[in-house]
Amino acid sequence: MLSPRTDTILRSIVGQYIAKAVPVPSQSLINEHGLEVSAATIRNEMARLERGGYITRRHPSAGSVPSDTGYRYYVESLEDIRLPLTHQHQISHTFHQVESKLEEWLTLTATLLSHLVHNIAVVVMPKPMKCQFKHLELVSLQDTTALLVLVIHGAKVRQQLVTFSQAVSQSELTAIASQLNAAYQGLTAPEISAKEIAVSDTASELADCIAQIMEAQVEEEHEEPYLDGLHFVLEQPEFADGRRMVTLVELAEQRNLLRSILPRRPAARGVQVIIGRENEAEAIQDFSVVSSQYGLAEEALGSIAIIGPTRMPYARSIAAIDYLSWLLSKLVARLYGREDAVGLYDAHGSRDEISREWTSGA
Repeated sequence: MLSPRTDTILRSIVGQYIAKAVPVPSQSLINEHGLEVSAATIRNEMARLERGGYITRRHPSAGSVPSDTGYRYYVESLEDIRLPLTHQHQISHTFHQVESKLEEWLTLTATLLSHLVHNIAVVVMPKPMKCQFKHLELVSLQDTTALLVLVIHGAKVRQQLVTFSQAVSQSELTAIASQLNAAYQGLTAPEISAKEIAVSDTASELADCIAQIMEAQVEEEHEEPYLDGLHFVLEQPEFADGRRMVTLVELAEQRNLLRSILPRRPAARGVQVIIGRENEAEAIQDFSVVSSQYGLAEEALGSIAIIGPTRMPYARSIAAIDYLSWLLSKLVARLYGREDAVGLYDAHGSRDEISREWTSGA
C-alpha cells in the first residue's frame, strides 16, 4: 500500500508519461502538484517506487518511466471513467445516421473508437451462443442435385450443394423444405438429430446435412475482425526503432491479431484491461489491450478491443470501450427483438458505482 504522497507521485508520473512520452523528472512532479517538498525528497520517493517495481530509471538522477506494475496501479486507481456526455451524444447521433445493418455498425465502431483513443480498434462480429435453425430453402439444379440454403438465427446464411441418390423434382424439394421448416424451427443441431419425424429418405438425408452444417457453424472461429487505427499506433514514439511496428503489422497481415489480443478467459461483464507482460501471447507483451464483450449473453456475443503501447490513455480507453460495448449491445438486442434485455446506460456513473462491472486482467 502506497502512502498518499507516493500515490500522488506515481499517478503523476504515469499521467505525464502517457501525455508526453518522455521520462518524468522530479522537478516536473513538484511543478505539477505544488508539493512543498524538496527535489531530493521527490527523488527518494521515486527510489522507493523503483524498488517496488512501479517505475524504471536509467540511473538514480534520471527521469521516471512507468513499469507494467505502475500502469496496473494507475488503472486500478482510476475514478469517474465515463465518456463526457457530449461525446456520448455525438456517438449516438452518428450511429443514427448510418444504415441499420450490423456490418455498418461494426465498421463505424472501429472507426470512432480508433479516433477517440488514437490506437488500434478491433471489433469482432457477434457469434451466436447456440446455433438455431430458422429457415430452409431448396433449389433444384439438376435431377439429383440441389442447392440447400440454410438460414440460422442471427441472420447467418449457409449454402451447400447436396446430391441425392435418386431424382427429386422442385415440387418435391419445396414440400420437403416446408415440412422441415415446420419441424425444426428454433432447434439446435443436437435437437434436430434427436427429433424423430416421419419423413422420406430424401428428407432424412437433408436433415443430416442440416445438422452437420449447424455443428460446423458452432465450431467456426470468429470472422475476420473490423480493424481501424493502425496508422495512429505507427505514428507513436514507441515504434521509432521499427521492431514493434514489424511485430504489429505481421500480426495484422497474418490474421493472428485477434487470437493474440482477446483474453482466453474474458470477463463475464464489463471492461478487461491487460497490460504488457500480463498478455499471454508473447508477441504483444509490449502492448496493452482494453477489451469488452457485447451483445446478448444467451443469444450472441462479440468483442470490442483497443490495442496500443502500454503508454496508452487508459481512462479514455476504458470509458470508450464501456460506452461503445453498451451501445453495440443495444443494437444487437434490437436485431434479436430483445431491446428490453439491455438496460439504460448510466451516463453519469462514477468508478464506485460501476466497480462491480469492471474487471482488470491481473
